[in-house]
Amino acid sequence: IAQDIFQRLLARGFLLQDTLEQLRCESCGRYLADRFVEGTCPFCAYAEARGDQCDKCGKLINAVELKNPQCKLCRGTPVVTPTQHLFLDLPKLEGRLEAWLERTWAAGDWTANARHITRTWLRDGLKPRCITRDLTWGTPVPLDGFRDKVFYVWFDAPIGYLSITANYTDQWERWWKNPQQ
Repeated sequence: IAQDIFQRLLARGFLLQDTLEQLRCESCGRYLADRFVEGTCPFCAYAEARGDQCDKCGKLINAVELKNPQCKLCRGTPVVTPTQHLFLDLPKLEGRLEAWLERTWAAGDWTANARHITRTWLRDGLKPRCITRDLTWGTPVPLDGFRDKVFYVWFDAPIGYLSITANYTDQWERWWKNPQQ
């Protein structure tokens, strides 16, 4: 189902390619997932910050921003390596999303916090969001030039709710697309 949704996004022109810099451990011979990197936080200098966030100051971090990064598996020093990835072209969806949000906000089904966070994202302008990673586990990307990559968990995991339902019933689409419930 994730691959089908991906194919639909691709066919409709909602994906783009760009280069992403990632940390690669040459000793381990692989790109490192965010949780496999530790280093010094660039914001508060905490020495044990992870590649996705700092537990001391709470800031979100891009792993390549860490000072003195180390591979958590072998303690080697990873190198910044450019690699091609696929991105969801969120700016292309911004106008339609804003119109839909205005309609649904008027219905009053959103919490104040959810409205605030969404307004902040829109105020700052949506940015393309990477949907692939150079990992050996996960759902493979069904596209030439990207077959050695998998879908990034933020793209794949929510779709997993649809997929698990499809394992239990062939009526899964009717269940998920039922506007009365």
